[in-house]
Amino acid sequence: MTTPESPRPNILWFLPTHGDSRYLGTTLGGRNVDFSYLRQIAEAADRLGYYGVLLPTGRSCEDSWVVASSVAPWTERLRYLVAVRPGLQTPTVAARMTATLDRITSGRLLINVVTGGDPVENKGDGIFLDHGERYEVTREFLNVYRSLLAGETVNADGKHISIENGRLLFEPVQNGGPPLYFGGSSDAGIDVAVDTVDKYLTWGEPPRQVAEKLGRVKAAAEARGRKVSFGIRLHVIVRETNEDAWRAADELIQYVSDDTIIAAQKIFARMDSVGQRRMAELHGGRRDQLEISPNLWAGVGLVRGGAGTALVGDPQTVAARIREYQDIGIDTFILSGYPHLEEAYRFAELVFPLLGVEEGGKPLNVNTGPFGETIANYLRPEQRAASS
Repeated sequence: MTTPESPRPNILWFLPTHGDSRYLGTTLGGRNVDFSYLRQIAEAADRLGYYGVLLPTGRSCEDSWVVASSVAPWTERLRYLVAVRPGLQTPTVAARMTATLDRITSGRLLINVVTGGDPVENKGDGIFLDHGERYEVTREFLNVYRSLLAGETVNADGKHISIENGRLLFEPVQNGGPPLYFGGSSDAGIDVAVDTVDKYLTWGEPPRQVAEKLGRVKAAAEARGRKVSFGIRLHVIVRETNEDAWRAADELIQYVSDDTIIAAQKIFARMDSVGQRRMAELHGGRRDQLEISPNLWAGVGLVRGGAGTALVGDPQTVAARIREYQDIGIDTFILSGYPHLEEAYRFAELVFPLLGVEEGGKPLNVNTGPFGETIANYLRPEQRAASS
């Protein structure tokens, strides 16, 4: 096992409640993402030693709170990163939901604060606020929400939110409530983040751009006497050789047509999310310029909103790229790969040892592994290096 040069990162996986497949942009290879499949991914992530799982939110997804509540009892250590939506929920209702799920998971809840960046979807949900107003709501929401989870009685009379004698009768397990994760690349988003959250998230931009963004956030937080930690959202395509990994990347988008790319990019263009705009600018809708930084591939973003880049390569290469992000301040990696069940195993088996992350949180020493299938019902397989 290779000793990592950087501290051991927290690595989360992803529950694909908006769909899963072997290929993007086509029904070919699509999977039925039902409760059994989501439970299977969660149980695998739990057993493999992932820190937690992210559940996406929005019109295209199954409800993250319902899914987390149904899947969590089947896991033991796995944390669930679930979204609160300022403007869609009142802070008191969200705080009660948070405290309840934190209790029934014995403190395994993490909170992702999502402001929403698609005006069309927002209007479908009854939100007719512009970008700046949504962040005003987010700030007021979080001020109330955090105070409630800290056990305070809240009275607030803000521009968007008014609360009289708000309080929780049943407090969360985690002192002060679960950690708050938040991503917002705009000035308004950063301004809210440095005052209210614990972990600032970025999508997978090249390290130079991530370093610049983290520097801005860190400086703003320090100016207000606060500290925030940092996480990044990426896809991964890991194979035993670089050649196999890049072949898998090409195969993932082999059925994506030019018309599909154009249609997807039109939808992304209507959004007022600065982060989404930065994702789209990485590839410009073109297939011929997808490796935007060494081993950082933007092919996913041709048709997928939000996180659109993947680390591609063999285990040593991907681990080295992760360390580069660690060196600029990232301590948490929220990863995904297609299909999510197989890629969860592949990443854990090939890359965890290089990052100092032990499978299942402890060495496996039961008679089923980790040596592979017994040869001829008698012989243990010969141990080989992970790089082979």
